[in-house]
Amino acid sequence: MNFRLKTNTQTAETLKVLQNSTGLTPNILSRIGISLSVQQPDQPQLVDSDKNGLEFNRNTLTGDHDYFYKSLIRQHAKQEISEESYFPGLFNAHLTRGVKILNEEYKHSGNFSKLLMNLIKTSEENLKGV
Repeated sequence: MNFRLKTNTQTAETLKVLQNSTGLTPNILSRIGISLSVQQPDQPQLVDSDKNGLEFNRNTLTGDHDYFYKSLIRQHAKQEISEESYFPGLFNAHLTRGVKILNEEYKHSGNFSKLLMNLIKTSEENLKGV
């Protein structure tokens, strides 16, 4: 069982920029990114980590909610997924795609307050569809 995840350079750089802009730590930004990624209907592309990426401990990213994240990702995949496929593979794929989406949302919003308002609005709209 793997308990370490390393991002690629682009994701690491985007997380640092978002951290500087929002004041949120990379692990919180990653969690938001994953929630944005699983809203997309298609599967994310698997990514290769590299030596310049950020390294995370699994517990730092999922905390006491690891089962919740695995369930979200399994439900998104619409199939059972093995532990080896889930972390770091699919988790990192969702993190990478989600951070890109979050960065675009931030650019579109223009500032942190507007980003939060847009994320809340998106969440409310998604809940109406349930």
